[in-house]
Amino acid sequence: MVKRYIQAITILVIIIVSIFLWEKIKDFNLFAIKDIKTTHNMVLKEMTLLGKLELANFTFRDVVEQELVRDYLPNPKAILIVQGEAIGCIDLTKIKPEDIATKDDTLIVHLPDPELCSYKIDHSNSKIYDTEYAFMNEQSLMNEAYTRAEGKIKQSALEMGILEQTKKNANLVLKPLLENISGKKVVLQYRMKTTLQRLK
Repeated sequence: MVKRYIQAITILVIIIVSIFLWEKIKDFNLFAIKDIKTTHNMVLKEMTLLGKLELANFTFRDVVEQELVRDYLPNPKAILIVQGEAIGCIDLTKIKPEDIATKDDTLIVHLPDPELCSYKIDHSNSKIYDTEYAFMNEQSLMNEAYTRAEGKIKQSALEMGILEQTKKNANLVLKPLLENISGKKVVLQYRMKTTLQRLK
């Protein structure tokens, strides 16, 4: 009688242990995927295809007074109304794979520094207002005036914060684009080293 009782208890224990082990291992799969890691080559490719992304355009209008100083003859003078523009951009072709990182549901992109990628005179909307004693010196007078006006456009654009505006516009334009491509929240970061390129 005692022997049967012990056998029954033993069988019950075996059944309980078997059920417990079954519950633990029934979902075990040697080939199960624990986590998914994704590389964002598509994001990098899309940004590279965009090339230099123009994000800020500043337009300027200036009245330039130019004078060539002579020793004896009257000084040639000119007054010009000059219009020009400066463009801030980010060169996305400089982005490397190591500039893109993923953390949980966030994509972190280290962008190249904003650039003043061009500054130029709009000659079609610029004109000579008045000249005095120019005669044979008119061309050199005009060339010098336009050169100085172009330099002033670059200086004014930087002083008025075109690079900072380029960064702000990147958040408005580039961030939603990357979020749409990657399906993740995007954080844009920069390394501030200003570069300039004069438009030929």
